[in-house]
Amino acid sequence: MSDISHTDAAKSVVIVEKAPSLLRLIREDIGCVRSRDPAARSELETLLTYPGIHALIWHRLAHRLWIGGWRFPARLLSWLGRFFSNVDIHPGATIGRRFFIDHGACVVIGETAEVGDDVTLYHGVTLGGTSWSPGKRHPTLEDGVIVGAGAKILGPITIGPRTRVGANSVVIQGTPPDVTVVGIPAKVVRPEFTHRRTVGRIDLDHHLMPDPVGEALSVMLDRIEFLEAQLAHVKQRLRHGPPAPAPTGACEADPVLTQGAKS
Repeated sequence: MSDISHTDAAKSVVIVEKAPSLLRLIREDIGCVRSRDPAARSELETLLTYPGIHALIWHRLAHRLWIGGWRFPARLLSWLGRFFSNVDIHPGATIGRRFFIDHGACVVIGETAEVGDDVTLYHGVTLGGTSWSPGKRHPTLEDGVIVGAGAKILGPITIGPRTRVGANSVVIQGTPPDVTVVGIPAKVVRPEFTHRRTVGRIDLDHHLMPDPVGEALSVMLDRIEFLEAQLAHVKQRLRHGPPAPAPTGACEADPVLTQGAKS
């Protein structure tokens, strides 16, 4: 009987993974930079000279205060981080591990935004809200998302894992995993099976980004050229008049000659 009770108790135990320490999170944030920025030479240089890292350190501290109920000190610390780094991250935002803000200028992350692990943002990115509702109103970026410079992701939408958002795009709808979206509003221009796979690093070949507008214009120009060729052919036929009638058969008798022969 006692064995059964011990077994039931063992089944009811829930194993909760311990949250990583603040120091470990900061070390991971610094360590991931060299795999995403070719200009990074050492961890010491990254720590001292990268404003994106400075902003993230300020946020990690402010977020701990926020979830601990120290709301005003958290907001004050967040303001100091914005003052020194030019990156505005609300202390209520949830940021995953190995997060990197490249160049770290004019990035805005709202209160209810959620960012997964291994996410990369470039300068000028906004994770903004679209509602006065006090609930969830900012986007969720799942693991491995890359957001290009100047992109805006608005509203309580979810960006799928490993999605790439093109520079200056405005995303107002959620995306599936492993796609590339560009434009205003953003549309999927590269499906999953066309993505390059890189090992341990992010794909920095931004010059290979598709250009859907350019492709549409190219198709339109080809169509216009075809229609102009057809129009020129019709004009040429009208200029030379209708075609001559087909000659009659050799076996048919000429009515004029036949009448003369009878007379």
